[in-house]
Amino acid sequence: MFPERIETDRLELTALTAETVDVLAYYDVCSGNSGDDIETVTEYLPWDPHETPKETAEFLDRLGEQREAGENAEFVVRPESDNRIAGAVGLCPDWDRRTAELGIWLREPYWGRGYYGEAFAELAGVAFDRLDLEAVEIVHRHGNRNSRRATEKFVERFGGRHEGRLRNYWVGPGGPADAHRYTVTRAEYDAAGEPDEGVRA
Repeated sequence: MFPERIETDRLELTALTAETVDVLAYYDVCSGNSGDDIETVTEYLPWDPHETPKETAEFLDRLGEQREAGENAEFVVRPESDNRIAGAVGLCPDWDRRTAELGIWLREPYWGRGYYGEAFAELAGVAFDRLDLEAVEIVHRHGNRNSRRATEKFVERFGGRHEGRLRNYWVGPGGPADAHRYTVTRAEYDAAGEPDEGVRA
């Protein structure tokens, strides 16, 4: 159902499962052992830094099960320039609402390079062209200025809109918080005239 591999102009997105990603390498990134300030990276994310390789292995196993069940597709993000793990991006369908939520996190050295919009553009294409969904949504925690700027740029590019601020909608470490929801519909995406290229099963 979901592609195993996607290439963009600058990125390679590979299915994020225990079979396709080295557990210890992903643990190093998610724990901060790779040298990143992981607390800064995860400040506005719905998960805490990983404490053990076992936690990472169990996380990857769950993602594999969700992918098989058609519930969620996560991809590791690697820039073609250095082929290192830069973060992860995901597409989580809500089949009843015919909508997919897009989410991403990136290590701090990869912020500000436009990878957010590049990855989301390809996953939106998967949602519309491959999964036949009607809209994609992006939700970020209130106060996350980096995500807000990147999301607004992506949504403007495809003619989408900010749906509003949702009170106590975000759930993650530290308890509930307000969140912002943005959407792009299939019609808006098609009207933007993006080429239907880049997805490789």
